[in-house]
Amino acid sequence: MAVAKAFGRVGFRNNGRALVRHMEAARAKSPYDAMPVADLWKEYRTLDEGTPARERLRNFLMEKFLPLVRYNAERIHTRLPDEVDIEDLMSAGVFGLMDAIDAFDLERKVKFETYCAPRIRGAILDELRSMDWVPRLVRHRTAKFDQARQLIEMETGELATDDQIASRLGISGEEFDKLKRDSFAVNTRSLTQRCFGGDGSKDVREIDIIKDDSSRNPAVDVQRRDLKELITKGLSRSERLIVILYYYEGMTMKEIGATLDLSESRVSQMHSSILLRLKAQMQHRTKELEPVAEE
Repeated sequence: MAVAKAFGRVGFRNNGRALVRHMEAARAKSPYDAMPVADLWKEYRTLDEGTPARERLRNFLMEKFLPLVRYNAERIHTRLPDEVDIEDLMSAGVFGLMDAIDAFDLERKVKFETYCAPRIRGAILDELRSMDWVPRLVRHRTAKFDQARQLIEMETGELATDDQIASRLGISGEEFDKLKRDSFAVNTRSLTQRCFGGDGSKDVREIDIIKDDSSRNPAVDVQRRDLKELITKGLSRSERLIVILYYYEGMTMKEIGATLDLSESRVSQMHSSILLRLKAQMQHRTKELEPVAEE
C-alpha cells in the first residue's frame, strides 16, 4: 500500500481515517519482518528518495509502528469530550509518525519508539488546536484565572472575590478586567455530546435535556383561559376586546384604538374604568379565589 505515493499530504489528511483503518486491518506479511530493526533503518537511509523500494520500506515502517499512534491517541482521548473521534486523532498522529520516520537518525543511539512519541503527540495536539476556535492566548488566560481562583478557595474555604484573585495574580485595573473577561470565553457544545449515563445502555445526550421554550404546559393554558373568562365576564364587547388585546395580544393603546375605531385617549379612559370595576369585583369575590382546603 503505497501511502505516500498514492496520496499527497493534503489527500492523506482528507482520507486519514479510512487509511488508518486500512493500515490496521491490512497488515500483511512482508520480507522486512525477518530483518532486525537496525538493519531496516540502515537500508532506509541508503535508498534514494522517491524510489519504489524506499516507499515500500517506509510504508512497512508506518504499519509496524502504527500501534504507537493508537496508544498516544488513546491517552490524549481520555481527557477530551466524547464527541472527539479517536480516529481523527490517529489520522493526525500518522503525520507525526511520517515526520519521525523521515528524520530519525540511528546514530543517536535512541530507540525509535522513544523518539517518535513526542512527534506523534505534537501532531495530535496541533490538530486539536487548529480545531479550537478560541485563541491559545485566551485559553492560557482562562487557565491562569481559574488556577488562582481555585487556590484561594482551597485556602479560605469560601468563594474567591475579584480583589483576592487580582492580589494573587499581582494585577489590577484594566489588566485584571481584561483577564477576567477572557476567562469567561464562550464555548460551543455539541447537541449529541454525552451528558450522563442513562438507566439502560443508552446515554443521555445534551439534546435530550435542553429546555424547549416553545412547548406549553396544558395546566397553565387552562388556568390562563379560566382567568380570562373570569376577568372578561360582565364586560361589554369593546371592553372585553380592550382587555384581551392589551393583556393577551400585547397591543398598545394606539393600536387598540385603531382597531376599534376609537381615539387613544378614549381607550385609555375605558381601560382605567375597567381596572377599577375589576378591582371592586375581585374584592367581593375573594373567597371564590382562595384555594380549596384539603380535608
